[in-house]
Amino acid sequence: MYFLLLFFGLLAGVTTVLFGFGGGFVVVPVLYSVLIGLYGTDSQMGQSAMHIAVATSTCVMIFGAGLSTWRHHKAGTMQWDQVRPLLVFIAIGAIPGAAVAMALSGSWVRWVFVVYLGITIVDSLFRSGFTQEATRGIRPLGQAASAGIGVLIGAIAAFLGVGGSVITVPLMRRRGASMTAATAAANPLSLPMAVVASLTYAILAWDVGSFGPWHVGFIDLRACLVLVVGSWLGIRFGSRWIGKIPDSLHAKAYVALLGLVFLVMLLV
Repeated sequence: MYFLLLFFGLLAGVTTVLFGFGGGFVVVPVLYSVLIGLYGTDSQMGQSAMHIAVATSTCVMIFGAGLSTWRHHKAGTMQWDQVRPLLVFIAIGAIPGAAVAMALSGSWVRWVFVVYLGITIVDSLFRSGFTQEATRGIRPLGQAASAGIGVLIGAIAAFLGVGGSVITVPLMRRRGASMTAATAAANPLSLPMAVVASLTYAILAWDVGSFGPWHVGFIDLRACLVLVVGSWLGIRFGSRWIGKIPDSLHAKAYVALLGLVFLVMLLV
């Protein structure tokens, strides 16, 4: 189990630094599948598998998004003027997002995850502005739009256990950002959500029952540690390609990876 998580942690690190995924699109389906395979669907662990996967993913994301943010900052690809207005609002949105996820059954969370992925993929493929190569600067958001969109990003990302990439990359892409700039921005925008959502999953889930000594609420600490180690290796490996992937190919690869995760979650 742990060698498998280490390997997928490495993939999560690569997708975090190059696509802004925060690791969630890799960690959630893999950890969910592992828990279902080990414990079945009738045990307490199996029935809570989706909640554990989402909560653990947000905890792993604290490390992955933080390190990837630093890597992009050093590479000069981070546009902080586009990031700062959203940070506080994303943190605020993460609280209700995590709380709603805990209030629903794991099956509901899983299907919302699948449906949202499907909508994002279709939107990216068939609405103009995402796959075309960026040719202009980023158009900034107004203050009211930053507040509303920031809360929405935080809520959805915390609910699904994924980074802000699922909203911020398409949003910034259609506002004129290159894929490098859009995916770079997704990492610091994932960080406040990950911190607040992890605390929410740990505190509000304290009384759901004990999953063992290595769990804090829904967070599986052993799985988290292994995934963090793998993520560190993946971020180091993937950092060499920051800013070097052709823009159009980068956008198409982003959509293709979303499609792969969609199929995994649909078939598990």
